[in-house]
Amino acid sequence: MYEDKTLTCKECGNEFVFTAGEQEFYAEKGFVNEPQRCKECRQARKNRDGARELHTAVCASCGGEAKVPFIPKDDRPVYCSECFSKMRGE
Repeated sequence: MYEDKTLTCKECGNEFVFTAGEQEFYAEKGFVNEPQRCKECRQARKNRDGARELHTAVCASCGGEAKVPFIPKDDRPVYCSECFSKMRGE
């Protein structure tokens, strides 16, 4: 039913194989577009998009160090991940 296809990565220009198994998976998930990037470029893009700058603050509950993905403001309390989880009842 499906056959391996050779595609060209729009990021690096290298050719990569869109396997029959991958095509079947795409069809099962309802994806209509073929991948435009090779596996390496997809992984690099995913890692780059997931990177974020963390800021250090003092936890308002335990006084320990809290690393947060936003710039803390003096008028709002900041909690470390452990205290934040306790507050949410997790």
